[in-house]
Amino acid sequence: MPIELGFWRLNGNQPARLESSGLDLESRLEDILASDLDILNPGLLLIGRQVPTSYGKFIDLLALDAQGNVVVIELKRDRTPRDVVAQVLDYGSWVRTLKDEQLANLFATFLAKYPSESVGRSLDEAFCKRFDLKEIPEELNAQHELVIVASELDPSTERIVAYLADQSLAKININAVFFRVFKDGANEYLSRVWLRDPTEVEIAATTGPNIGDWNGEFYVSFGHDEERHWDDARKFGYIAAGGGSWYSKTLSLLEPGARIWVNVPGIGYVGVGEVLDTVKSINDFTVAVNGVQVPITMATTRLPKGDVPEDKREYFVRVKWIKDVPLDQAVKERGLFGNQNSAAKPTAAKWVHTIARLKQRFNIPDPT
Repeated sequence: MPIELGFWRLNGNQPARLESSGLDLESRLEDILASDLDILNPGLLLIGRQVPTSYGKFIDLLALDAQGNVVVIELKRDRTPRDVVAQVLDYGSWVRTLKDEQLANLFATFLAKYPSESVGRSLDEAFCKRFDLKEIPEELNAQHELVIVASELDPSTERIVAYLADQSLAKININAVFFRVFKDGANEYLSRVWLRDPTEVEIAATTGPNIGDWNGEFYVSFGHDEERHWDDARKFGYIAAGGGSWYSKTLSLLEPGARIWVNVPGIGYVGVGEVLDTVKSINDFTVAVNGVQVPITMATTRLPKGDVPEDKREYFVRVKWIKDVPLDQAVKERGLFGNQNSAAKPTAAKWVHTIARLKQRFNIPDPT
């Protein structure tokens, strides 16, 4: 069924439905998203707008995710479902051929036409700053994702996208997102609903052929910085993520007894451990200090202090480390699996290879 979204203003117990607008939004969406792509997905770097293809067509928006995979963002506008899906598939057939130097040239052209805070930076510099990495991935465009943006999603578009995204059928990394503007007097509010959970799409968009079955080993991406520090995670036994539900929600995949392999993006794999407890908010997570359980905020001075909105808080998962190493001893090799999700259940052949290599490097036996 088509997605429908509604908002009501409450005057006491009396609801008044807000007026929604779709047609006016279609002509504004590209400008809105180009000005702040976080509205669509906070894990993207915009590298092109109205990007000319080799056959005379223009891609509305082009981006990279934290793994260096290309994301095509195409607005439905007034086209039929079949037209827009055919168009975005055509763009996918073109972007899959783009090399690193072509992506760098597209980014330079984009900055020249649409100046931003990245003016003067190379693609490498802008990428590392955007994702807080020390270096850009060795290989860009190993995979690509297609995103259709619309002010409404009709049943036909939903059926086509769902069919193409079925991992047992076409196995195309495609998604659709539905935006609506709601008006309340002079005020306007923008809403967003995804057809498919974008986290699941990102996990599916792994490098290398899909082998179908998950091997039971979890991947974890630990975003090391001055506040979320790997030394604290090693000392007190945890992994953490925060800054928005986009980053923290996948921690809910982890249940007690699960085994995790921890990667610090741009640095390498730093540990393997066993999950001891379900995810907890920073307000509820405690650690042992001199045999006494204290709030994590009392155990380390690095974490942010003060009240933080619930959706932006740090979330923690308690871990018993089987093997952990400092950042300067991280395992980093060409061909190891990487993903921007805080936790994932990879089904790529590259994940099997990664586990085998890490077991050798960390001298870790198979679980009994």
